[in-house]
Amino acid sequence: MSLGLGEIVALAAVAAALAALIAWLVARQAPVSDPLLGELVGRLGQMAQTQAAQQAMLAERMQAQERALNKAMDDRLADVTKRIGEGLVLSAEKTAATLHDLRERLAVIDVAQKNLTELSTQVVGLQDILSNKQARGAFGEVQMHDIVTAALPADAYGFQAMLSNGRRADCLLLLPNPPGPIVIDSKFPLDGYQALRDCGDDAARKVATRRFADDVLKHIKDIAARYIIPGETAESALMFLPSEAVYAELHANFRSVVEESYRYRVWIVSPTTLMATLNTVRAVLKDVQMRKQAGRIQKEVGTLLEDVKRLETRLGGLFTHINQAQKDVGLVETSMNKIVSRAEKIEAVQLGEADTDELVAHAPPEALPKAEV
Repeated sequence: MSLGLGEIVALAAVAAALAALIAWLVARQAPVSDPLLGELVGRLGQMAQTQAAQQAMLAERMQAQERALNKAMDDRLADVTKRIGEGLVLSAEKTAATLHDLRERLAVIDVAQKNLTELSTQVVGLQDILSNKQARGAFGEVQMHDIVTAALPADAYGFQAMLSNGRRADCLLLLPNPPGPIVIDSKFPLDGYQALRDCGDDAARKVATRRFADDVLKHIKDIAARYIIPGETAESALMFLPSEAVYAELHANFRSVVEESYRYRVWIVSPTTLMATLNTVRAVLKDVQMRKQAGRIQKEVGTLLEDVKRLETRLGGLFTHINQAQKDVGLVETSMNKIVSRAEKIEAVQLGEADTDELVAHAPPEALPKAEV
């Protein structure tokens, strides 16, 4: 095992102390005159001096190494301190950026949490509405009202219209005959649908299926009995289901109920299919309006043709007058040319009495000077 510098110095000091101790003990027990003892004492003294000199050299070397070590440690410590400082600055910048991003994300999360809270409140409110039959019916009527008013003009429908049998229709589409006014009645068989969704076993599902089918069939029969009135309404009516899920369940798994609605001439519609149906109704209303205007358009076209014929007659008379005026202008121009020609002849010759009499004899009556009265 190698010894360090401090351990060597310690061993040298111990050896010197032992040598001094041995020399002292020997000097006390034996007379100094013994030559061997004197030689031993001399060697021990020399050894002690040598050891002291080595010890001083070692101490000086240790001090030099200590100074060099201290300097190296100071340099290393300064470098480490600098690196640590730079690392702390960089870490602080990264931490600040991370905290900024974290604050922004927390702000977004707060907004999302607020929206979720509001949505939860709305969902709870919707559940409260749907759990009450009267409120549920009002919910379906409001949804139907929004769809109808968005799809049709104001004069094409009426809400809570009174029929001759004393029944009030949720909505009455005012269509001409045929087919005539069509009633839309809003129904929402949510209880049976929820029971069908929540059933746990086959027996419960069978009971829920029967309940849901019976509820829908009862609504279909009630609509057919109340809102299909011969001579007053159309031969069919619409049952509005304000839930696409209920509509999809009905058409996917209850085909017999849907076919029974066909037999009663009650067409089941959802929000999406109601909008498509109303678009078709709007096209029918536009066609009816065009047909109503067709007679008026034909009358106006006939009147326009009479005006065109009258204009043609008047233009013919105007063209006749223009042609006559053009002919008269030609005659006037001919007379003017003759007068100018004769005037030039008169001016070109020496007039004598005979010539004058001859000219007078041959001159037209309108060219002769009128006698003064």
